[in-house]
Amino acid sequence: MERAKRVVVDTSVIVNSRLLNRVESGDMRNYEIIIPQVVLDELYAQANNHRQQGWAGLGTLQQLFELSSDAGITVTIHGNHATAEDLELSSSGRLDNLINDTAKRLRATLYTSDTLQHLAARATGMDAILLPPDTESVDMEFPKYFDSDTMSVHLKENMAPVAKRGGPGSFIMVSLDSAPLTHVDLERIASKIVDATRSSNGIIEIEKPGATVVQYEDYRIAITRPPFSEAIEITIVHPLVNLSLNDYDVSDELMERFADTAEGVVVAGPPGSGKSTLASSLADFYSAKGRIVKTFESPRDLQVSSNITQYAKLDGSFENSADILLLVRPDCTIFDEVRRREDFETFTDLRLAGVGMVGVVHANSPMDGIQRFIGKVDLGIIPSVLDTVVFVQDGGIEKVYELDLKVKVPSGMIEADLARPVIEVRDFTTKALEHEIYTFGQENVIVPVLDGHTKGIGGLAEDKIRSMFERYDPNVAVEILSDSRVVVRVAKDRIPSVIGRRGSNISDLERKLGISIDVEARDNESIVDGLEVPTSFSESKTALLLDVGSQYASMSATVFVDNTPLTSRRVGRKGQIKLPKRSEAARRFIDMVSEDGDIRVIVKDAQTPQ
Repeated sequence: MERAKRVVVDTSVIVNSRLLNRVESGDMRNYEIIIPQVVLDELYAQANNHRQQGWAGLGTLQQLFELSSDAGITVTIHGNHATAEDLELSSSGRLDNLINDTAKRLRATLYTSDTLQHLAARATGMDAILLPPDTESVDMEFPKYFDSDTMSVHLKENMAPVAKRGGPGSFIMVSLDSAPLTHVDLERIASKIVDATRSSNGIIEIEKPGATVVQYEDYRIAITRPPFSEAIEITIVHPLVNLSLNDYDVSDELMERFADTAEGVVVAGPPGSGKSTLASSLADFYSAKGRIVKTFESPRDLQVSSNITQYAKLDGSFENSADILLLVRPDCTIFDEVRRREDFETFTDLRLAGVGMVGVVHANSPMDGIQRFIGKVDLGIIPSVLDTVVFVQDGGIEKVYELDLKVKVPSGMIEADLARPVIEVRDFTTKALEHEIYTFGQENVIVPVLDGHTKGIGGLAEDKIRSMFERYDPNVAVEILSDSRVVVRVAKDRIPSVIGRRGSNISDLERKLGISIDVEARDNESIVDGLEVPTSFSESKTALLLDVGSQYASMSATVFVDNTPLTSRRVGRKGQIKLPKRSEAARRFIDMVSEDGDIRVIVKDAQTPQ
């Protein structure tokens, strides 16, 4: 009887099923297939860490043992177990060396799909055969579920397969089969997907315990299993359309902005709205303009021209990718998508380095897209980082904003000394000012502008301050004195609770709000200590003026009409108390004075003249 040929196999030919295919084809009859124990240990360790490669390899080994008698082969396990150190150093070639040593010791032929391992074996005089991954299309099962209207297919253990079909904004869930998929079905489909990605048709983008993300041709496939998910689930997403920028309803003005002036573009929208499709269109648009375009993606699923290089994370980080990108000197980079804090930081660094950027972010509104940057990027440089925000809804461009930084008094404020850096957010088409972003106290706020006016500090801050004091007195009254000082009026018997032991409560509230707070008794409960001073009344275009004299400048004054406290204000530098005409205090003042009310002003901290 002819002696069986002995071969030693490594992990690669098991995982990609090249060994199994040769056995099934009958090419390995009268072979003794020796599997080193370290190969089994490596696959078991990978499966134990919920990596799809380990599960696929163990499944292949099971099939080999089941086929052994009918296929005329002998399958044996040989050698010692791998140590923890061996497994830890597997990425450095420790296990590959042990496999080669086994083949050399047994004088067997090494079967591998790893080019480096094959080269190392031949360099030491070993007999080795390279079985490259099968570049032919694997008989995948999931493509049968897709048609021209299918965006995604969802396969889950013990559930019938379903698909999401339709167009952006009008997707519906459709049942694909009445029979539920079993654990074996899902494992088979997952194994074929992994096999296919080991060929030239796919790339494993992410592999973590319990989750594997694959880019196979133009399919993005996510495979999850316990402990990450409670059961095996496979989600396959496929782009519906590949559009050019001309397919969108883009005005000549917006097209010109994209071509010439827009350097920091944010494409925002909810999931499935068509953000990535628009980003792909912009990439091709810039490439056609003769610019060098790169993409940052994880996974790499943008449908772009072949002359556009798609970069993934380098060594697990886009920050490392950015280091290489700057050496390449691109004109524009498409960042799909900006999600984590480090992504925003990388986006900002590249933009400030002079690289044109297009970022894709998840957001339910265009302002939410801007809000994603606040807190992660210094407020003052936001307009330098993003100058154009494009909101995508139902596959089309719904809204475009342009951002600009100015030093001005925010809308709704009056005093000139309240001027500050303000980010203006304007509708790109109408140029109407719709939002303002600025710092109030210690917080960054976004204030909507309605018909050219805002609620301003008197509305935005007053609502927030009132909500914090309502637990002490539901009828609390709040009055804004300046950008950093307010008066809060509560019932007299609630004042001790507001102030707290040794002022602890009010100090905490002042720290949270970043402003100074004066607490007073409400309305006729007020008790004011100070000096009553003579006053004269006048008015300007914007305010009612009570002149008490410049010697009382910067002091706190309370205005009474018929012994009823109206408001407390800080005396200005010119000795005037200003009541903005649109304020509640000014309206009450006019109403009470029109009924011949008597005006009195009491200044705190003022000394009685000797």
